[in-house]
Amino acid sequence: MAPKPKEKAKASAVVTPAIAIEDLFTSLNRHVQRSEYEQAVKVSDQILAAAPGDEDAIRCKVVALVKADSIEEALVAIKDCSKKGSVDLSFFKAYCLYRQNKLEEALESLKGKEGSTESMLLESQILYRLGKMGASVDIYLKLPKSTIVSLEINLVAGLVSAGRSSEVQGTLDSLRVKANSSFELAYNTACSLIEREKYKDAEQLLLSARRIGQETLMEENLADDDVEIELAPIAVQIAYVQQILGNTQEAVALYTDLVKRNLADESSLAVAVNNLIALKGPKDVSDGLRKLDKLIEKSDGPEKFQLARGLDLKLSQKQREAIYTNRVLLLLHSNKMDQARELVSALPGMFSGSLMPVLLQAAVHVRENKAAKAEEILGQYADKFPDRSKVILLARAQVAAAAGHPQIAADSLAKIPDIQHKPATVATIVSLKERAGDTDGADAVFDSAIKWWSNAMTEDNKLNTIMQEAAAFKLRHGRKEEAALLYEQLVKSHGSIEALVGLIQTAAHGDIEKAEAYEKQLKPLPGLKAIDVDSLEKTSGAKHAEKGPNAGVTETYEAKSKDKAKKKRKRKPKYPKGFDPANPGPPPDPERWLPKRERSSYRPKRKDKRAAQVRGSQGAVAKEAASNSDTKSNQPANPKGGSQNASTVQSKASSKSSRKKSRK
Repeated sequence: MAPKPKEKAKASAVVTPAIAIEDLFTSLNRHVQRSEYEQAVKVSDQILAAAPGDEDAIRCKVVALVKADSIEEALVAIKDCSKKGSVDLSFFKAYCLYRQNKLEEALESLKGKEGSTESMLLESQILYRLGKMGASVDIYLKLPKSTIVSLEINLVAGLVSAGRSSEVQGTLDSLRVKANSSFELAYNTACSLIEREKYKDAEQLLLSARRIGQETLMEENLADDDVEIELAPIAVQIAYVQQILGNTQEAVALYTDLVKRNLADESSLAVAVNNLIALKGPKDVSDGLRKLDKLIEKSDGPEKFQLARGLDLKLSQKQREAIYTNRVLLLLHSNKMDQARELVSALPGMFSGSLMPVLLQAAVHVRENKAAKAEEILGQYADKFPDRSKVILLARAQVAAAAGHPQIAADSLAKIPDIQHKPATVATIVSLKERAGDTDGADAVFDSAIKWWSNAMTEDNKLNTIMQEAAAFKLRHGRKEEAALLYEQLVKSHGSIEALVGLIQTAAHGDIEKAEAYEKQLKPLPGLKAIDVDSLEKTSGAKHAEKGPNAGVTETYEAKSKDKAKKKRKRKPKYPKGFDPANPGPPPDPERWLPKRERSSYRPKRKDKRAAQVRGSQGAVAKEAASNSDTKSNQPANPKGGSQNASTVQSKASSKSSRKKSRK
C-alpha cells in the first residue's frame, strides 16, 4: 500500500505547473489588453522560465517589446530564440530592422516569406522607404483587396511617389472608391493632381479634405489642437499650392502661421520651414540658416549629417534632399565656404542616385572662382552616366558660357540629343562657336540641323526656319554659293518672299541675269508705276533748298505751333487756405527774405555809455566823444540800409580802436 501515495504525489507535482502557466497567460492577456507592455514582458519571461520554448510566450514577448519601442531588446530576444531554432521569427526580425531603418537587412530577412499578406505589406513599405516606388506599387496591386482595410490610401500614395499619378483615377475607378470618401484619400488624390499640374482642382480637393477631416475627427472627440495637428499636412499642401499659383503673400502667411503656432507633426513643420525659406530666397539668410540648423545635426555614424528628431524616417528622399540643398545654397550666399564644402562632400553618400550633389559641388567651385574645376566635375559625371546627363550638360554649358569658355559651352549643348537640333539650341551653339572663332564648326551645326529636319517626320517641322538662318549665316560669312543654293531651295519648296529677296541679294554678287530673273517674281510696290527709274539714277540727288515751298511749309508749321502755344488754357492761381483775394489785406514786406541786418528797418542795439566812461581818464573820453561827434556831423544822412550797415561796422571798429588807445 505504500507505493500508492507516492504515485499521487508525483501526479500532483505535474499538475501544479500547468495551473500556474494558465494563470500567467491570463495575467499576460490582461496586461496586453491594457497596453501595459512592460508588465507583459515580465510575465512572458515568467512563462518562459516555467515552460522554455513556448511559442506563444515568445511571440507575446517580442510584440510587447516592439510596442514598447524597445526594438534593440526585441532583436536580442529574437536572436536568442533563433539559436534554439524552435520558433520562426523572421517576420518580426524584418519589422525590427525596418524600424531601425536597416532596410536592406530587413528585405533579406523577408526572403521566403513573400506569400503571406503581412510579409507583402511589410515588403512594400520597405521598398517605399528605399525609394523603389514602382516595385512597392506592384506588390500593393497583388494584395487581396478584400482583406486590407483602406488599401486605396496607401496604393494612391505609392502611385504618386512612383511618378504614376496619371493612374490614380483609373485605380480609384477600379476599386469603386470616390476620392472624397476619406480625408486621407482626398489628400493623396490632391497630391496626384499637383503632380499633374492641375493646381486649381488640387486646391478644391484639399479644401474638401480639410473639411472632411474636421468633421471626422470631431466625431472622434479629439481636442481642437489634436485636430489641427492631424490636419497639418493638408494645411502645408494648401500653402504649397498657393506658392505654385503665384499667391506669394498667402503662402507666406500660411507657412508662418503654421510654424509660429507649432501645431503640427515634425515632418509637416520641417516641410513648412523649408518651403518658407525657399520662398523668401536670399533676403534673410541668417534667419534661414538658424531655422535649418534646428533640422540638421551632425552624426557620429557613417553619415556625417542627419535630420533631427527622427525626420530621416518620416520624410521622403526628395524632401530630405531639398532641405540639405537649401542649406548649402544659404551657406554659399553667406560666404561660409568651409561649412558648404563639408556638407557638399557628405551629400553623394546620402543621395547616391541623385544629380543634386554633383550640381552643388559645381556651385561651390563656381563660388570659389574655380569654373574650370566645376566644368571638369560636370563633364566627368556626364561621361560616366550618359543616360542622366541632360541637366548636367546644361549646367556645364551655363558655367562655361559665364566663365568665357564658349567652345566648352557649345560642345556641352551639342551632346544633348534631345534638343541639339531645335532652333533655339542651334542658334545658341552657332552664336557660341562664332564667339570662339570657329566659323566652320558653326556652319557644320547648321548643315547637321538641316539634314536632321529633312528626315524628321513631324508635323511642326522647322526646316524652313533652319534653312533661312543658315543661308543668312553663310551669306554673312562670304559663302555666297552655298547661301544661294539654300535660298533657291526655299523659293522652290515654300515660295517664301524673304527667301526670294535673299536669293536676289545673293545672286546679284555673281550672276546678275539670275538675280534679274528672280527679281521679276517680286510683286511691284504700289505707287511706283509713274517713276522713271533711269532718269532718277541720272540725277545728282536731292538738294537742300533754303527758300522754296518747303520753307513756307516750315514757317507755316512753326506759326501754327506758336499759335497753339499761345492758346494754352490759363489756370486760376492757387491761394493759401483761408485767403480772400477780394480782401487781401496789407501787402507783405518786400524785405521779408533778407536777413535782419540788411533790412532798412534794422536798428543796432545801443551800447552802455557807462561802460565807456569807466575806462581811461575823463579827458581822453571827452576827446574821443568829440571826435566821434564831429565825424557823425560831417557824414550825410542816408536812409538806406547799406549805409547804416557800413556805419555799424565802422562804429564797432572805432570802439575797438578806442579801447586800444585807452589801454596805452
